[in-house]
Amino acid sequence: MNRSSTTRGTAETAPSGAEKSFGGMPAAQGASSAPLAGVPGTAPVERLLGRTGHRVLPVSLGGEGVLRTTGKMRQAVPVILEALRLGVRYCDTAPAYQQSQDYYGAAFREAGPDSRRSIFLASKTHQRSRDGSLRLLDDSLRRLGTDHLDLWQLHDLRQPEELDEIFGRGGAIEAIEQARADGRVRFAGITGHHDPAVLVEAIRRYPFDIVLCAINPADRVRLSFLDRVVPVARKERMAVVGMKVLGAGRIVADGVAQAPELIRYAASHADTAIIGCWTVEEVRANLAVAHRFIPMTPQELVDLESRLEPMASSYDDYKRG
Repeated sequence: MNRSSTTRGTAETAPSGAEKSFGGMPAAQGASSAPLAGVPGTAPVERLLGRTGHRVLPVSLGGEGVLRTTGKMRQAVPVILEALRLGVRYCDTAPAYQQSQDYYGAAFREAGPDSRRSIFLASKTHQRSRDGSLRLLDDSLRRLGTDHLDLWQLHDLRQPEELDEIFGRGGAIEAIEQARADGRVRFAGITGHHDPAVLVEAIRRYPFDIVLCAINPADRVRLSFLDRVVPVARKERMAVVGMKVLGAGRIVADGVAQAPELIRYAASHADTAIIGCWTVEEVRANLAVAHRFIPMTPQELVDLESRLEPMASSYDDYKRG
């Protein structure tokens, strides 16, 4: 396969009450253009997204939370607008996430063309065939209101047999190659939270640019993505994006750890950690961590892992049995 990368750079309406208050981009309802509390005048910490050349915050916007719903345009669009206002550079979505792509498309229209150009936009294909994936891609572009994706990912890889289909004749890897060649896609990636061995094998078969995998302090107890996938990705100079950062919210709900320390943990390992949000307030809280981000020390990492170890099986049920 070609190891080079190309380098080109019916939706409902968004809420009408948003006011333009930052660089022409609408603020979410109730948003303030003031610096984040506790960090007056400070610039957010940015880092490189692997070898893509793009810079991202330690925290980015995931495609779940209120974005993985149907019929909640008026609740979802302000979440996206607030993330953009606070400097998010990486936005995640997928065809499988209900109306997530429609919400992004509406937010970009509300915010204006500069909003789309300012971010690294990632979507996915859960199809394993060439033709099925290309149909999904064209639908994604239509719903997002854009002519290209910055990142297109093979979504939720679980079984070795899937890789045989993807890399076989008429498989999805042919769709990736075609879409990169014609400019609909800039970079290619993989995602998974079921079995790290499947992601490692995918990386062995193709020079993907980015891997999205589960990263939280319960990970190292079994089938560890941190121990098995991240080192391989780093060796290949791939970007690493973390998900399952809060354990679907259960770690915080159980009082075992607080969201800021879980976010710091994931962002200490990944280039950026994506988090789905339900409200504008959640976006602000998560981005406050990004704006004052300091990586955890080795001892802090170990201490948090030790705290979660006795309950790890409660927080990693997304892994294979």
